[in-house]
Amino acid sequence: MEQDILNLINGALVPAQGGGWLDNVEPATGATYSRIARSGPEDVEAAVSAARKAFPEWRAWSPADRRAVLMKLADKVAENAAMLAEAESKDNGKPVSVAAAVDIPRAEHNLRFYASAAEQFSSESHTMGDGTVNYTLRKPLGVVGCISPWNLPLYLFTWKIAPALASGNCVVAKPSEVTPMTAYLLGSWAKEAGLPDGVLNILHGLGPEVGQAMVEHHYVRAISFTGGTATGAAISALAAPKFKKLSLELGGKNATVVFDDCDFDEAVSTAVRAAFSNQGQICLCGSRILVQEGLYDRFRDAMVAKVSKLRIGDPMDPATKMGAVVSRGHRDKVLAAIDTARGEGGRILCGGGRHQPGEPRLKGGYFVQPTLIEGLDHRCVTNREEIFGPVATLQPFKDEQEALGLVNATKYGLSASVWTQDLKRAHRFAAGIDTGMVWLNCWLVRDLRTPFGGTRHSGVGREGGYNSMKFFTEPQNVCVKL
Repeated sequence: MEQDILNLINGALVPAQGGGWLDNVEPATGATYSRIARSGPEDVEAAVSAARKAFPEWRAWSPADRRAVLMKLADKVAENAAMLAEAESKDNGKPVSVAAAVDIPRAEHNLRFYASAAEQFSSESHTMGDGTVNYTLRKPLGVVGCISPWNLPLYLFTWKIAPALASGNCVVAKPSEVTPMTAYLLGSWAKEAGLPDGVLNILHGLGPEVGQAMVEHHYVRAISFTGGTATGAAISALAAPKFKKLSLELGGKNATVVFDDCDFDEAVSTAVRAAFSNQGQICLCGSRILVQEGLYDRFRDAMVAKVSKLRIGDPMDPATKMGAVVSRGHRDKVLAAIDTARGEGGRILCGGGRHQPGEPRLKGGYFVQPTLIEGLDHRCVTNREEIFGPVATLQPFKDEQEALGLVNATKYGLSASVWTQDLKRAHRFAAGIDTGMVWLNCWLVRDLRTPFGGTRHSGVGREGGYNSMKFFTEPQNVCVKL
């Protein structure tokens, strides 16, 4: 893995035209271990030109042929799963056990799911009373841009490029410059899998230098972006005057709501997992834990006991439960958020600072203790702004009405998890939550056919299943008078 990370343009792995490079740092050690091509507008121009040239051929391929190529790419992921998991762990800081169990299998599944969708995505027809028939074609857009984040690198990279390719588009994709390795590896297998040159192009580099050029390019018809809310707003401002299609999956400040009739042990275990999986670096993490007051003390003490035992350390150790956060800058941001919570009067129940691993190799790594905080209300910055790290707050509530008010007391609207054995209350409460997704007595259970996305500052549009296939196509109605 100690190699230069190159762009994929028109089927060839090439450095950035400007000759610039970025350091690729291993979060667990703080050491640079490879170089990343630092692309710019000229590289975007080359990639878009290659994609435009490839589009007529690719759109003419049958759905069965597109399916076969995506399946071969999924096969490459499966064949190299162990190597990809190690690469993801080294690049991101997450435990290799998590990458092996979640990230890489999901990336393979994304490719296979949308490979099958290529053959199942159908047109519609409507017959009128006089025998006139309307049929609606779903036509690929042409060149589309996919910008994916650093927290689940290959998982979310494939989540975007797979439906775009399956529906007949050519793709210019930008993975995060913080975690580029697995996207680079996937691109290196594109030709072997049978993708024609120019159908998939992958550009590395900084958002303002390459991402912005993608968004602004005249021939990029749509942008699918997952990342921070502020960046999503900037993309919207650039894309809206150009009338591009936009899909924005942004931040969250999600609540885990625990009623006093919950399955206690399962609720505690899942609340810990929801708060601290992937070092809390998942947009769906439950960072606000709301517990009915009669259960609050018992639930808090049980959570503190579990969180205090989480094993933090070398991501390459299979026994590690929590690795490093993704970068020095992000570590400092998370630690500053903990300091803010202290300043707002929060009581640190466990954690609260940097973790210092004992291994000499990890001395310079970016480790943060899993942190639980209580004593803060819904109006404070800590409970309003996304931290995106291993930090969660606990708040008591009296009844259903108060709990619902607390859940919705944020500008975000991505997801929530609700724990109760009262079936009527579960459905009633879920309907009152202003989020795109609600889990009842579970968390992060995903069916790829269902709509994924949020409301308000958590995004625009939905991904998943036919939602993604429709986003990457344009409907055209044809009316035939018989």
